[in-house]
Amino acid sequence: MDRQRILLIQGHPDAAARHLCHALADAYAEGAVATGREVRRIEVAGLDFPLLRSQQAWEHGSLPASLQPAQDDIAWAQHLVLFFPLWLGDMPALLKGFLEQVARPGFAFKQGGANPFDSKGLAGRSARVVVTMGMPALVYRWYFRAHSVKSLERNILGFVGIAPVQETLIGLVDRLGEQGVAKWEHKMRVMGRQAA
Repeated sequence: MDRQRILLIQGHPDAAARHLCHALADAYAEGAVATGREVRRIEVAGLDFPLLRSQQAWEHGSLPASLQPAQDDIAWAQHLVLFFPLWLGDMPALLKGFLEQVARPGFAFKQGGANPFDSKGLAGRSARVVVTMGMPALVYRWYFRAHSVKSLERNILGFVGIAPVQETLIGLVDRLGEQGVAKWEHKMRVMGRQAA
């Protein structure tokens, strides 16, 4: 099934500068748009929202008004692509806080019966997770078992029904140089053309 509606979620928390994650997202968007797909973007660093501090707030609190467009874009999308740098072995806290806010019961989970998680509210969507890191990607994948990416895929994306989830791990980013960056931008354009 072709993915026509693609949402790019830029999870780099630095709004003051452009980073490799931004260049990769731009390249992916170029490829997707070139093949007639519709692309929307969310820049998490540009959003203003509080962190959730209790289960009560998550289950019964109101979604911050600043995040309603993001939730609408997630509902609209057929394919999501998340971009973020690996920080302290995990996604940046701002991205995690964003996901906690938007993935609420009634949206990410359709409530019914005794179990509020009995129906995955975002089923029918696929995703790709693109992660940049300073260490070699093979070390992260095999020695650390890509624990945080696997947790994102299984405990967040999979839990709300998003599947399949593909991953792209880009290591040794400080050593890529212009040629290395260009190589990864090309790969992202190809993925964008394929909506993969």
